[in-house]
Amino acid sequence: MKNFAVVTGASKGIGKAIAHELAKRGCNLLLTARSENLLNVLASELTYKYKNEVHIFPADLSDSATPQRLYSFCIGKNLPVNILINNAGYGLWGKFNVLNLDDQLNMLRLNNEIIVRNTYLFLDLLKKHEHSYILNVASTTAYQAIPAMAVYAASKIFVLNFSRALRHELKGSNVSVSCLSPGTTSTEFMDRAGQQALKKKAEKVAMKPESVARIAVRGMFKRKAEIIPGFINWFSVKVIPFMPKKLVENIAASIYKV
Repeated sequence: MKNFAVVTGASKGIGKAIAHELAKRGCNLLLTARSENLLNVLASELTYKYKNEVHIFPADLSDSATPQRLYSFCIGKNLPVNILINNAGYGLWGKFNVLNLDDQLNMLRLNNEIIVRNTYLFLDLLKKHEHSYILNVASTTAYQAIPAMAVYAASKIFVLNFSRALRHELKGSNVSVSCLSPGTTSTEFMDRAGQQALKKKAEKVAMKPESVARIAVRGMFKRKAEIIPGFINWFSVKVIPFMPKKLVENIAASIYKV
């Protein structure tokens, strides 16, 4: 029996592209996101193209009860999960005290709490296989503070540090933990974040989600700790530690100016 990959936020963008990449490699899939229609379309496409077994689990991933229901669904279907892709997340653009507080807390719940819950619940399932993988999706913003995206950037620092610490704890086990940190990508992220005013500038350096997914999945199977797709993104991340924090923040503030 082929093993299964669980992909959160699978209906669009990087999550959808990762689902395609995994299906291409012969993985069966459990796809979850809010839109049942989009999940059904994707599942049909993947099943037709790659002949994989694909299940969908439509749900609000920002609901703290969803991870338990998702896990129970896998147990009920007896799905042999050996890959967990924690991709679901979003950002908000604007000054901290201007953005709605509940919206920011909901973002933290999805970007951080749900990843922790999913990982905690699925870890025992992952340990049952010879080779298992966790891929948590952060962002290049995890490597610096971003004025006007203060909470989002901080949430991605959590994802990066959580991933690295868990990777160390599981060292020597059959479970590998990787963290993907993409830069600007041609998805609906900027629309969701309210960054329409920045889209034209961002398009010049944006990567295609398919390219990000290809690099991500390859890096995950190579058991890399951190995966930073694209030379510009990789270079910026490597340079930042050698720059004064105030300068980095000033540059970020000029880019993300509200």
